[in-house]
Amino acid sequence: MNEAPNPTGSPKPGGALRLEKASRAQVLAGRENRRSSTSIPDPEVAAKGQRRRFTAEYKRRMLAEAERCKRPGELAALLRREGLYSSHLANWKAARDRGDLAAGAAPRKRGPKPLVVDPSGKRIAELERELAKVKARAERAELLVEAQKKMAALLEHLQHEDGNET
Repeated sequence: MNEAPNPTGSPKPGGALRLEKASRAQVLAGRENRRSSTSIPDPEVAAKGQRRRFTAEYKRRMLAEAERCKRPGELAALLRREGLYSSHLANWKAARDRGDLAAGAAPRKRGPKPLVVDPSGKRIAELERELAKVKARAERAELLVEAQKKMAALLEHLQHEDGNET
């Protein structure tokens, strides 16, 4: 910030300093305009990554190329060039051996396999619930019959006592 003195020998009162601030503000404003007008992503916001998807034909082609690599370093160069990992090749070989990469094979869905509902299992569960209800009802009925028997025996006993006393 070397300010040039005016002809009298004293520095200009705020002249150069004011210009320097104005140019800094203009530069910053210009940067903001350039950022918003171009498609440069903001480095502070991380882009959400997406899973790569490879077609069955691409996988077959890469496996064929990998099998043609005979000299040391060729396979590594292939993997670097295509941006693949050796685990990709291992998984794709296993899929090919299972028949998943055959031409015309439907792609397998990811995630847990859906449970197959067995209609006979559903019927069995329904019958078991019904059986449990019937058993509970039968037990209550047996308890009532037992209580009635005891009550009848008690009444009979009381009648005999009343008959003996009079």
